[in-house]
Parts: sequence; C-alpha cells; structure tokens
Amino acid sequence: MAIVSSQSSAIQFEGSGNQNYMPALISLAVLYFMNGFITCLNDTLVPFFKEGFTLSYADSSLVQFYFFLTYGLMSFPAGMIVEKIGYKNGMVLGFAIAAIGALLFYPAADMHLYYLFLAALFVLAIGIVVLQVASNPYITALGPAETASSRLTLIQAVGSIGTTVAPIFGAHYILSRLQESGASSDAVKYPYLGIAALLICIALVVYNLKLPKISTGAESAVASPEVRRSLFSFRNLNYGSWAIFAYVGAEVSIGTFLTNYIADTLKMGVEDANSYVSYYWGGMLVGRLIGSYLLKTLKASQVLTFCAIGAILLVILSVSSSGNLAVWSMIGVGVFNSVMFAIIFSLSVVGLGKYTTKASGILSTAIAGGAIVSFSQGYLKDHSTWAIAFMIPILCYLYIVFFGINGYKSKA
Repeated sequence: MAIVSSQSSAIQFEGSGNQNYMPALISLAVLYFMNGFITCLNDTLVPFFKEGFTLSYADSSLVQFYFFLTYGLMSFPAGMIVEKIGYKNGMVLGFAIAAIGALLFYPAADMHLYYLFLAALFVLAIGIVVLQVASNPYITALGPAETASSRLTLIQAVGSIGTTVAPIFGAHYILSRLQESGASSDAVKYPYLGIAALLICIALVVYNLKLPKISTGAESAVASPEVRRSLFSFRNLNYGSWAIFAYVGAEVSIGTFLTNYIADTLKMGVEDANSYVSYYWGGMLVGRLIGSYLLKTLKASQVLTFCAIGAILLVILSVSSSGNLAVWSMIGVGVFNSVMFAIIFSLSVVGLGKYTTKASGILSTAIAGGAIVSFSQGYLKDHSTWAIAFMIPILCYLYIVFFGINGYKSKA
C-alpha cells in the first residue's frame, strides 16, 4: 500500500503498486468530456428557451439557476454517498442519474412546459454533481500532490473539447429549428434522447472496468494532529469554497449570456452568434493544454492571480469597446478561465488528509455560484446595460485575485 499524495491528502491506493492507470484515465477523460458537453449545452438552451417561451433574461437564466443550484443542494450529500460506495460506483451512479434527467426532456418537450424542462435539468444536474464529487479527488490522488493542479487541468482539457463541441452541436441541432412553427420544444427531444442513450452506455462500460481502488485513509489507526482537525478549521478550504463560487459564477454567467451579448453587439441572429461561443470554450481547451505543462514548474497561486487579472482586463476592454473588439475580448476570457478551477480546487484541499472527499463535496457545493451569479447578471441586464451586468463577473475575478495572493494559504 503506497501513499500517493504526500501532504495534500491521506488518500491511498489499495493493492499492488503495479496497477494499470490507463482505464482510470480514459474513463475520467470520457467523464469530463460528457460533463463539459452537457453543461455547456445549457448555454444553447438559454437563448433557445428565451425565444421559444418569450422569456426575460432573468427567466431564461433559470436554466443555469436550477442546474447549478443542484450543486448547492446535493454536493455534500453526494460526497457522503461517494465516500460510502467508492469512486467507481459513484461515477456509475452519476452517469445513470444524468441519463434519467436527459430522458425527462422527452415528456417535457411533448407537453411544451418550461418548468418541466427545469425539473429535467435539475435531475440531470444531480448526476453531474455525483460525477464531479467522485472524479475530482480521484484525479488528485493519481499522482504527487505537487502536480495535482497540472493533472486536473490536463483532464479538464478533455472536458473543454466537450464544451467546444457543444455550442456547434446546439446551433446546428437546436437553435437552427427555433424558427420552425410548433417545433420550439421538439428540437431538444432527440438530441437529449441520444445523450441519455450515450450516458447509459458509458455507465455500463465504467461499471465493467477495473479501476485502481483508493481509500481516504480514514481507517488508519494512527491519525496525525492535522487529520484530527475540524474540516471547517482549514483556512484554505474556507476561502477556496468562495473562490470556486466566484469562479464558476463568472465562467457560467459569461458563457450563459455570450450568445445574446454577441447577437446584440454584432447585430446578428442568435443561431449565428451561438457559433462564436465555441471559441470561448475552445480558448479554455487551449489554455488548459498550455496550463497543464506550465503548472509543472510555475507556482500555481501566481498563475491563478495572473489569470484572474487578465480576465478582469479583458471584460473591462470588452464592455468599453464595440464591434469585433468587444466580442473577441470577451471570448478571450475563456483562455484565462482555463486553469482557475483546477488550481483553486487543488490549493483548497492541501493538508486536508482524510477529509479530502468531504471537502470535495463542500467545494462542489460552491459550484452553486453558477446559479446565483448568472441569475443576478440576467436580472441586471433586464434593468440595465451589458456594461453594468458584466460588473458582476469582474467582482468575482477580484475575489479570485485575493485568493491567489493570500486566501490559498493554510495560515494567515
């Protein structure tokens, strides 16, 4: 039995040291691809439902509100479930629940009821929450603590392929049917039916895979003084939770309204504008590939601070300009977003020992920032301008600057 993360975790591999990590890495790559694809497809659903149901910006943002609210409600319970059934079974359970949520899109489309779509998204999000809670600490355990940010960033890069493909898929198969008479809900029927079938297949494959088994080390007879501490006594976890809240809030709110922002800025239809969103998520793919390499040598907290400042400057440039400059500077924020989640998560769990799994649940709870921030920005846009609405993501990035400079430290 070999301890894999020296200081950040007491997570341990069970069995021999000759385990094959390839099945684990492939399953995690598929998991992150589907997570990214499904989550980013919400960015297509927001303008789709806004037009199809004639909604305000705030009402259309309920797609993201209910999806990310699930993180706030279910992450901690999901952490306890995963701790009990194990990481592999947690992944299988997450895929199965997400498949049920995707299947519920069919009756929601048949009845053409917005609140039923929101209910389906809520169930779908429960599955995504379980998947994230199971996968994030698992990835950090697959190597040394010092390279956890790099490892998580690299796997998330695969997720960025999903987020890059999703807007193109959504524009072609969903938004293109927006103008068809009586087809506003039918357009999502079969795409989500296909997603459900794929999720079920993945769940079955993962169930039959032999993945490296890891434990939290909670059963260790001798616990260090640090392990015996209260979970909420870890300063880096407390500040890190709010940093995750701020980061996901900023990332999601920008992605949520980017289609409408581009459509208003360049005076074009939402279908054409939605295709630009893939560049925003594509920027995150490029940034994560570069970041996974740089984070092997650069100090993670400094990279985080630099990226947060870069994001602030680009948002300010975008809302202060017009035309293509405004559009591409906002899209460019994706590059700076790329490594933030992985760094914040990794820095937040340093020194938590056996509490790493429960901490993952707390950090995933903070992903509810995607609900609060996106709804707040939609409300502001309904009552003001884009420039005022985008002040909310700027405030989020300012907090991340603080976390990168001081908040990540375990002691003040």
